[in-house]
Amino acid sequence: MSDPSASSSAPLSGTERTRHRRLREQGRTGREALFEVLRAGFVCHLGVVVDDVPMVVPTVYGFDAGHLYVHGSVASRSLTRGATVCVTVTHVDGLVLARSVFEHGVDYRSAMIYGVPRVLEGDEKLAALRCLTEHVAPGQWDYARRPDRRELAATTILAVPLDEASVKVREGHPDDADDPHDVWAGILPLATSWQPPVTDPRAAHHPVPPHILTRPGLP
Repeated sequence: MSDPSASSSAPLSGTERTRHRRLREQGRTGREALFEVLRAGFVCHLGVVVDDVPMVVPTVYGFDAGHLYVHGSVASRSLTRGATVCVTVTHVDGLVLARSVFEHGVDYRSAMIYGVPRVLEGDEKLAALRCLTEHVAPGQWDYARRPDRRELAATTILAVPLDEASVKVREGHPDDADDPHDVWAGILPLATSWQPPVTDPRAAHHPVPPHILTRPGLP
């Protein structure tokens, strides 16, 4: 797996699908902006077409400098092969409450990725599963039991290339400062945070491991 920091200075793609047409000032063209959005979360929405019908599936992901990795059951119809998919990641940072309802909006960070996924096998499959696990819960790969042969056989791992991606970020106050309607306007920030770990009663004889207790964001 390649380190995202190694290619963070490269520009994002500028294809017809990823070109910023509206609200261009919210567009980001650097690849580091894509990595910032991907680092900030671990749930994406995988958009595919199954039997000529669109399907959008929420799922966890991991990523490196070149690919985003998603996984699921080998029986899942959403893990399509050979066709272009669209993966989106969105973080809501607050409500933008303007003087006019028309100007209300959302502060957000989002990424949209297009690509033809590749099904991974063997060592690549295991490495991608590790990448995904460590992105979602750093330290768990070396702490918990790793998947056995049967579990790996029941799992599909897709690698979606990060070659074609679009990033947008909206931040700041409402854009209607010149509106004559004299009422309060501003931002209602939204933040999420981890809460203290809740131990499974069947594991009560084990202390919470350090990599969990020291996770950034825990109180």
